Amino acid sequence: MRHFGTHGPVNTIDNYVVARTERLDDFIKRIKLGRYIVLFAPRQTGKTTFFQDAITALEAPALQAEDADYFPIQLNFQEYANLAPDAFYTTLAEELPQAINRTLQERGELPAPQLENLLENPGITDNIAMRRFFEKLPTLLVAEEIAAASPPRVVLIIDEFDGIPQTVLSGFLNTLRRIYLSGREIRCPYSVGIIGVKSITQLNYDRSISPFNIQDEFTLPNFTLDQVQELLAQYTEEVGQPFAPDVVEKLYQQTAGQPFLVNRFAQILTEELDIPKTETILMQHFLAAQARLLTERNTNIEHLITNVRRDPRFERTLMRIAFYESNINFTLHNEVISELATYGIIKQGEDGMCQILNPIYLHCIIQAFKPLINGLEDEYLPEDGPIDFTGYITETGQLQMHTLIENFKDFIARAGFRVLQVPDTPQEFVGQYLLFAYLDEFVRMVRATMHLEVPTGRGRTDIIIGHQGRKYIIETKVWRNERAYEAGKQPLAAYLTLEGEREGYYIVFDYRQKSDPRVETDTLEGCTIRSYLIPIVQEVPSHAATQPKA
Repeated sequence: MRHFGTHGPVNTIDNYVVARTERLDDFIKRIKLGRYIVLFAPRQTGKTTFFQDAITALEAPALQAEDADYFPIQLNFQEYANLAPDAFYTTLAEELPQAINRTLQERGELPAPQLENLLENPGITDNIAMRRFFEKLPTLLVAEEIAAASPPRVVLIIDEFDGIPQTVLSGFLNTLRRIYLSGREIRCPYSVGIIGVKSITQLNYDRSISPFNIQDEFTLPNFTLDQVQELLAQYTEEVGQPFAPDVVEKLYQQTAGQPFLVNRFAQILTEELDIPKTETILMQHFLAAQARLLTERNTNIEHLITNVRRDPRFERTLMRIAFYESNINFTLHNEVISELATYGIIKQGEDGMCQILNPIYLHCIIQAFKPLINGLEDEYLPEDGPIDFTGYITETGQLQMHTLIENFKDFIARAGFRVLQVPDTPQEFVGQYLLFAYLDEFVRMVRATMHLEVPTGRGRTDIIIGHQGRKYIIETKVWRNERAYEAGKQPLAAYLTLEGEREGYYIVFDYRQKSDPRVETDTLEGCTIRSYLIPIVQEVPSHAATQPKA
């Protein structure tokens, strides 16, 4: 039986695999045209699997009989980054012949004596020697008895190209450029595929020596909803266990089709939750899988957190995308936006503005940035209130969400100016971080679940708390003006209707120097909207102004 793969390249024998037919056809078309291509995408999006499929397609008898003989050579620069120039070319001189021999073996061919001599003595000591090696290669790939035959078109594919040492990058690309300009019919390599995380605009070299035309940049997008449906349907066809339609849609919504997350979700649902194979996978199962995914350690989330911690500017940018309605234009000319897009954390929305890729990433980012201890935990509950958070559950098991949020508003007032002294927290996000910490403590104690929902941009974030089959929906925003405050209630009402809930909670953080708390209840589209305007910036008492932060 096959399984959903989350470790390295996948294949149709062992794994359920999305067929990216249109993208693959486009990639092959560019190779046949002799293009030099950059395939870039964030890590764990299926790049290696994709180019391996491309190589398989190149060697298919139908394609070989169609026009020319294609001879793929695969290299990987992952371990090259710290090599000096002479060590780089020494290593290349060893691994390039090995790659050629692998292709010959896969084709059931033996190297002719002259080719064998070249592979044993490649003479690659620098970029110029590399060019001369490639000039000799094509004719030697043709057996002597059919010397009149056209030499094969060599396709050089380099995975993990980001690992190329900076000291050799300019010369290496200069040589590729010279080969590229030598003429489409005679050049070797005929086509080049560079696979990495960075696009050519992010590689650190002199753009004037680039052998790539901008139209040869090649992106590998995340899965579409149709592709997620296709992937899960393979499992159902093989095992007989169906997914409820709303589970498939929610899985796509939460992951935005990110390949690792899609497969990890499916892996948990089909292998780890012990759901009988005779039962349909339902929303309750999805929520259990989601709770596990949000709390586990895996390579994808670890990479995400490592990358967002690289630069202090990333936190402010991401939080502004998530919570503020001051839209940020998506432009790769901006270093911060370009880096976050390269890491697969943000994307361009339909309106051209930045969006965090998916709710799972946003949840993990917030958890990573909010302080483990904020110093205000003892203030969560009032002296005359419940002993602990279980006091906010009724005898019938319902969460008293209105009272819980009312207490959060009062907690901010009780803490006063100290909320602005939470360590390692930008003041413009402290309200949101404290809310997440407060709700984290609550859901842990009452054994509920908490996750985020779309949309992840445009200044609003929806928090969903699940408990005993019920959903409690909280929308958070930042105060802009009175009109925006009122307008923000309508999307919440629409979302409640969509989710089949009749009551929602609207929390607006006010960072103005002077503002008053507000609690309101409205009825919109048959839904009850409970609104809370919570001032964050409070005046520091004179006696405390000179005291050091706790």
